[in-house]
Amino acid sequence: MPVLFRILAVICLLTMSAAVPWSARADDGFHRLVLQISDSDPHKMVSVLNVAANVSRHYSGIGEEVEVRIVAFEAGLHMLRTDTAPEDVAKRVRGFGMSMPNVTFVACGNTIDTMERLEGKKIPVIEDAETVQTGVVALIEANEAGWTIVRP
Repeated sequence: MPVLFRILAVICLLTMSAAVPWSARADDGFHRLVLQISDSDPHKMVSVLNVAANVSRHYSGIGEEVEVRIVAFEAGLHMLRTDTAPEDVAKRVRGFGMSMPNVTFVACGNTIDTMERLEGKKIPVIEDAETVQTGVVALIEANEAGWTIVRP
């Protein structure tokens, strides 16, 4: 019976490793993290920025590569708006471009469209932000590609 158990365990491990796409495997030595912000709470925005900075510093400190993407949608888009972001948040977001180039910002296009329709004006978003059609789809696709997703 122990031999049968070992054989089944090996088959399970082989099946699981084959189901994970190559790009999602950790053996490429590159760490990938997506942070979600969907709240307008300044404390949550600061928390997201703190996590991004801590993760970036950690991996830089041990000589490993990491990519961090902050995806903002719904009320969390205010973090990337130049007209409504809390000043301390806006200042830190601007600083990331210079000090942590491995941290990028992603804005939800659907949220921008909705805000523009409701506010009757063009929504100004930081120039470094990438705009995607749907923020949640960006999270789904990142997950499918093996990224770790965290909502601080």
